[in-house]
Amino acid sequence: MGSVSMMHGKLHMVKITEARKDYEGSITIDRDLVEAAGMTDHQYVVITNRTNKGKFWETYVMYGKAGSGEICANGSAAWHFRPGDKVIIIARTDVPYAKRLSVRPRSVLVNEKNQVKEIRTYNLKNHTFTSERFTPKPK
Repeated sequence: MGSVSMMHGKLHMVKITEARKDYEGSITIDRDLVEAAGMTDHQYVVITNRTNKGKFWETYVMYGKAGSGEICANGSAAWHFRPGDKVIIIARTDVPYAKRLSVRPRSVLVNEKNQVKEIRTYNLKNHTFTSERFTPKPK
């Protein structure tokens, strides 16, 4: 039956910390958040803006400083995403249809400083998820 495009990583309700209109493009994301969601540098992502009327944007990830909480909209995206906006960033993967239930999507929930507070890993075979909670490290 071919392949299916599925969500494999999500940063849920992260806050935009900066918007750089003069940059060439992409979204810069704290490396810790990228890795917690199972994403990688230069991976294609979709961004939805929960603050600004559901704006929808597609771009690629650039690693930001680990532990910084940085979520920076660059280039054209900066016209649609402003500091303080709450967004959802979704990475997808294409898998053969027969293997779709073996995908283990991750959803990363954050605190008000964009630090990981919980990672949910979903089991699509039995419609459950496991949850791992985190306490931010003192600086």
